[in-house]
Amino acid sequence: MRWQIFVAGKPALAYAKAGVEEYLLRLRRYLDCECTIVKAGNSAEVSQRLLEKSAGSYRIALDERGERPTTRQLAETIAAWEMRGEIKCLSFLIGAADGHTAELRQSCDMVLSLSSLTMQHELALVVLLEQLYRIASLRKGEPYHRD
Repeated sequence: MRWQIFVAGKPALAYAKAGVEEYLLRLRRYLDCECTIVKAGNSAEVSQRLLEKSAGSYRIALDERGERPTTRQLAETIAAWEMRGEIKCLSFLIGAADGHTAELRQSCDMVLSLSSLTMQHELALVVLLEQLYRIASLRKGEPYHRD
């Protein structure tokens, strides 16, 4: 299964750039994973770009109103998708400062929350990448994740 992350706007903060680079490097040892930046803009423009870029994939919008699984639960859900073989590509969608439109959330197959708190999109990208790395290492039986 291919994994894609689409995010509005390049990370500008030094900690975010470093975190993105670090976790993408780690993740790519385990997964076919790509992070694509879409042009920032207002919520409607960004949501439209995210939907266009992720067409044909299983879409997961990151939004504080979404489901809140544990890391292990999300790992088990993704493993089940892979076992069924129906999903060829997962796309994680991170919006800009104004978040996603209701239409984008409704168009997605899943809405996932990293926290009940509203999170700056650069930080959300780093947290998502860390969680995906955590899931990948968990699936390989490596000791990074602890319950």
